[in-house]
Amino acid sequence: MHSLHECQVAFAAAILDQDASEIDWILCGDNRQDRLAVYIGNTYHNLREALRAVYPVIDRLVGEQFFDYAANRYIRDHPSQSGDIQCFGDSFPAFLESFPPAVSLSYLADTATLEWLVHEVFHAADHAPLPLSELSSLAGADCSTLRLRLHPACRLFASAFPVLRIWEVNQPESLSNESVDAQAGGDQVLIHRVGFAIDIQALPDGEFTMLTALREGQTVDGAYDLALGRDPAFALGEFIERRILDSTIVGFDH
Repeated sequence: MHSLHECQVAFAAAILDQDASEIDWILCGDNRQDRLAVYIGNTYHNLREALRAVYPVIDRLVGEQFFDYAANRYIRDHPSQSGDIQCFGDSFPAFLESFPPAVSLSYLADTATLEWLVHEVFHAADHAPLPLSELSSLAGADCSTLRLRLHPACRLFASAFPVLRIWEVNQPESLSNESVDAQAGGDQVLIHRVGFAIDIQALPDGEFTMLTALREGQTVDGAYDLALGRDPAFALGEFIERRILDSTIVGFDH
């Protein structure tokens, strides 16, 4: 006698493999493959649409038929590991990078990465802005040793491709026919949420380096040194003021 868990695992595997012969001991009688096809169709359809909702730009770039083909392969090879459908698709960019039919589309994986980060930011936790009154506690302190905390709904991404422009002109509602040169140079971007809206900003070298270092736990002094190495004219005071006011920086630790 098989346990309920064993039956569920076997049934799920048969759906993903699209093979009723794996569960002869569960499905009895004739037309087993036809009966399983109902579950296969619903499962693959729902997971494809979940991917399409997260990756609308990829869908537009490659077309519905190619997207469905890639999604079906991804669903089979990378089954969902969570009961939360919002977690499904995190490895789709890496899958596209190694997917043979997409090998000529070198920019596709990075574009998908940007879309996944947008998805993460939209669903990330919220955080109150840093009260300016808290800054008074820094009077007389050695601010160079502070560690600044970024908003949990912030992500940073550097690509060798112009992914921001690719993302902009291929929004589902966009009427643009602009052709973006994938070899036109890379982007360094900050993705963050403002209310319920997603804002993506292209960042200069110094600011991207500073934010990346702060996210990794560097002190203000250490992050500033790295930023100066990329941009000798980087203005620390202006950066901190601007990023506190737009809630990219939401706290600090001594």
